[in-house]
Amino acid sequence: MEPLIVGWGHTKFGRFDGLDLEALIHAATREALASAGIDGKDVDAAWLGHFNSGLIPDSFCSSMVIGADPGLRYKPATRLENACATGSAALYAAIDAIRSGRVKVALVVGAEKMTALDTAGVTRSLAYASYQKEESHMTFPALFARYAQAYHDEVGDPAVAMAHIAVKNHENAMRNPLAQMHKPMSLEFCLEPSEKNPVIADPLKVTDCSLISDGAAAIVLVAEDMASDFRKAARFRAYQQVNDFLPIAAKVPMAFEGPRRAIAQAYAQAGVAAADISLAEVHDCFTIAELLMTEALGVAKPGQGREAVIAGETRRDGTLPINLSGGLKAKGHAIGATGVSMHIMAARQVLGEASDMQVPGAKLAMVVNMGGDAVANYASIIEAAK
Repeated sequence: MEPLIVGWGHTKFGRFDGLDLEALIHAATREALASAGIDGKDVDAAWLGHFNSGLIPDSFCSSMVIGADPGLRYKPATRLENACATGSAALYAAIDAIRSGRVKVALVVGAEKMTALDTAGVTRSLAYASYQKEESHMTFPALFARYAQAYHDEVGDPAVAMAHIAVKNHENAMRNPLAQMHKPMSLEFCLEPSEKNPVIADPLKVTDCSLISDGAAAIVLVAEDMASDFRKAARFRAYQQVNDFLPIAAKVPMAFEGPRRAIAQAYAQAGVAAADISLAEVHDCFTIAELLMTEALGVAKPGQGREAVIAGETRRDGTLPINLSGGLKAKGHAIGATGVSMHIMAARQVLGEASDMQVPGAKLAMVVNMGGDAVANYASIIEAAK
């Protein structure tokens, strides 16, 4: 039995000093249940995606979901973590439960409270997701700087294309009321290091990095034989997970092999090609990641992504619009919520409910959520079911 997305909830991403993790989880959960038109008693099991890694003291938080609705009490609830792909890990676990027949109605919540720490503390917590034997001295900006440096050495300087990606995603976020940053940025500002845009890890500047965010997102999944009970439904044409080696030293950065394989497997499962995809929400934790994703998606051949990006092929009116939500770069990157959020944005598009973000006639939406530096890679293709 295949799963359908029949409801969702999504808080705004940002800095919320007055909201703790539990409040974020409850807000997204209640909205998702209302969106699907069900109560907690109708849910068979819940999955929570929550990275944490020292961001807050609450490491045992699966039952925080249960507190959102009295009917959820005594229902099974499980927390999952897979670095920045934590939200997709929770979603895929629920998909597997429905496909097995064990569950008919699943609740998936992704949430993160990141701003309780300062920037240095967040950077340190996120760095624990790297290979500690060899990379404990490195931050994630430093890891992805290696990808940018490899691109520079093998293809040419990616800086202009990376700046175009930042500008595009900030423009897109202006249409998304849930986005953390509603602030357009000029190409000149993104290109030039400055006091307001310093280099974080050469060649990555602040404008090349995703945001530190609080936020939550939730999805209700049901078995496909329940479709007639719901007003709207989106289905998965594909859902693929590919894990690669953890150490960066074991991978070839330019190959971007984990995301590339996950995307290829999703295309094969769905029986489609890049030209069939209406839009994509991809993991732009750093602008170099979106550049490499552009090539992995097939928008451009390997090494030709710069030209495609600069030519506007990933803009709203381009060959394949990417990150119409603003992406992690401007919508925000509340780690555990990110994968769930991306799937919500895709479902809204194919169901024609994306408001100002809407791509006219969107049929197929790709989601690529990545944990670590191309380590845990999830690729989904979503279409309308009704």
